[in-house]
Amino acid sequence: WGLMRGQRVTYVGAIVAMGLASFCLLASPVIGKVAMDRFLAAEPEAAAGWVDRLADRVAADGASTVELLIYAGLAIVIVTAAAGLFLYLRGRWSALAAEATVRGIRDRLYDHLGHLPCSYHDKADTGDLVQRCTSDVETVRVFLSGQVVEIGRAILLVVAAVPILLSLDGRMTLASFALYPIIITFAVIFFRKVKVLFLKSDEAEGRMTAVLQENLTGIRVVRAFARQDFECDKFGERNEEHRAATYRLIKLLGVYWALSDMLCYLQIGLVLMYGGYLCQIGEISVGTLFAFMAAEGILIWPIRHLGRVLADTGKAVVALGRLKEVLEHPDESQPEAATTPVRLRGELEFDAVTHAYSDDAPNVLNEMSFHVRAGETLALIGPPGCGKSTIVHLLLRLYDPTGGTIRIDGGDVAALPRDFVRGQVGAVLQEPFLYSKTVKANVRIGNDKATDGEIMASTTAACVHEAVEEFEHGYETLVGERGVTLSGGQRQRLSLARALLKDPPILILDDSLSAVDTDTEGKILDTLRGRRGRSTTIVVSHRLSSVVEADQILVMEEGRIVQSGNHRELVGKEGAYKRLWNIQGELEQDIAGSSGATAVRRAQ
Repeated sequence: WGLMRGQRVTYVGAIVAMGLASFCLLASPVIGKVAMDRFLAAEPEAAAGWVDRLADRVAADGASTVELLIYAGLAIVIVTAAAGLFLYLRGRWSALAAEATVRGIRDRLYDHLGHLPCSYHDKADTGDLVQRCTSDVETVRVFLSGQVVEIGRAILLVVAAVPILLSLDGRMTLASFALYPIIITFAVIFFRKVKVLFLKSDEAEGRMTAVLQENLTGIRVVRAFARQDFECDKFGERNEEHRAATYRLIKLLGVYWALSDMLCYLQIGLVLMYGGYLCQIGEISVGTLFAFMAAEGILIWPIRHLGRVLADTGKAVVALGRLKEVLEHPDESQPEAATTPVRLRGELEFDAVTHAYSDDAPNVLNEMSFHVRAGETLALIGPPGCGKSTIVHLLLRLYDPTGGTIRIDGGDVAALPRDFVRGQVGAVLQEPFLYSKTVKANVRIGNDKATDGEIMASTTAACVHEAVEEFEHGYETLVGERGVTLSGGQRQRLSLARALLKDPPILILDDSLSAVDTDTEGKILDTLRGRRGRSTTIVVSHRLSSVVEADQILVMEEGRIVQSGNHRELVGKEGAYKRLWNIQGELEQDIAGSSGATAVRRAQ
């Protein structure tokens, strides 16, 4: 009911149209009953209803029996055509309402998924989320477009039929509904079993979709390691699991349809036998028997169809439950609206910040404290897993620290809206992501109002302009999904270009030069050196050549700061930084020496 907000009137209109169609359909047997009785009976029965009274009026005008039959035939055509019109309106209105409702569900899901915290996506299965947004939404659409109104149809048919049939004969009415309680009870039991089996089938499909999505995303890794056969077997297992779960569901459906058909035909047979007996002993007329048989044919199949309605209802309940799990998960917390500056200065402070990614996980950061003045450059170095990228995630407010305080320009970052904070930060993350769009569209993400000149200036600063110019279509070149048509270095430099285009007060470079050569790295560092003071820059790197000119260098181990200072201070005292500097220096000398020796041998 909540999901149908804004479409409830349309649904009510569809149900009303269904009620009018039911009335017209049930009027047809009554018209046939009167016509048959007047044609077969030597003396017509006394007027017992509005149809009989209308027939009496037509007969009083001098119409013959044949003319009455013609009028009856025309009347049946008219009420049947009217029923068809109302059924069309029912189908049209229910479809319009269902599509509008489902469109709203899709929009809500997409928007909500975009605002869920990263901790949710860390644990969620992407394939399962795709399954919920596609297959589960389609299940709800089928239910809303057809089954909601079908439930109303079955109820309205019974409600409309009972008084009409009672006016014809009470005993036959009881006989006409004798097996309905059994049919409905059977449908309810079936509904409960369908919910369980459909949930298993739906979850199995979600796991199969997850394998498919994962393999399509990592197809190059699969081929590089010749894992096609292994992955095919893995997909085959999930496919078989889905097939088996779906087969159990279909098997249950087959049993239900067979037994419900048997019960429905028994009900029709009961009406025929009991009505034939009453007709034989003269208790009812042939027309009355015809009316009950025709009415039973109209009523029994919607009631029998109630089983399918309940089956789809069971599926919809499961699908709605899975959608509800997503929609009711709390999104990222936002502070109450407060006045925020147009642009931050970029002063940063970590005050005893501690962070763990879950309650049962160890701390990634432990009592981390440091201060960066606006416009300065901070470098973070240390072994993998020491918490460097976690600092970046906390600054972007992708996560909130489990302890301590992060301040920007002296104010607690938790008091600022997440969107505002992220709008003030330009980040080149460790794994750069590019959309399946043109080069220009990917760079313009940094500033969607940027001119072509500004875009080219940013790509030039990121040392990627010349490479883009060499592409077949230049800046209009499609980069493929996740930028797959580009090299790793080109992806990093385009990500850097869009961050520079944003011109943020805080610039984060999370190991963003790892895939570029030394010469290109030097050019990029020269560009960044020319921007000193415009942005507070945080550089995460394993190459010391990228951090030697930083105002402050933090050496991290196991979530703690073990050394801090500038390059000159750190290289002049014993510690992790000096050891790393000596190791990298020796490696560079060895590489240079090997290259020189090779050149000499070639010259000789």
